[in-house]
Amino acid sequence: MERKEEIAQSLKLFIVLSRAYRAVSDQVHKSIQEFGVNPTEFAVLELLYHKGDQPLQQIGEKILLASGSITYVVDKLEQKGFIVRKACEKDRRVTYASITEKGKTFIENVFPQHEQTIHETLAGLTSEEKEQAISLLKKLGYGVKR
Repeated sequence: MERKEEIAQSLKLFIVLSRAYRAVSDQVHKSIQEFGVNPTEFAVLELLYHKGDQPLQQIGEKILLASGSITYVVDKLEQKGFIVRKACEKDRRVTYASITEKGKTFIENVFPQHEQTIHETLAGLTSEEKEQAISLLKKLGYGVKR
């Protein structure tokens, strides 16, 4: 394949990948908002539920959120009674976010519906195609990091 054709193919792949991500993401975000939280709040709750207490400084890295936005999101979740801040006993400069019982109950109630929405959103692919997509996207992601 000629260089120009390869570049055009790469551009087309980027556009198709971007549009597919946007379509899937929009569908999932719309579903999350029906739970009464925004996608970022949901991501923080999901992280704390599955991974336990997290330093506020590291939450942004784990859910791909700018560090300046973390305080705002944590404040909103705290106001809803879903999380609490806890000071680190070993290092007073570090504050942890911890999910409350109310937050756990919330996630346990909505997560099955969230999983189902994702499953239905990706139903256009067979199981084999999903495995191929996972493999190819991992290869693409790791290739970019090199």
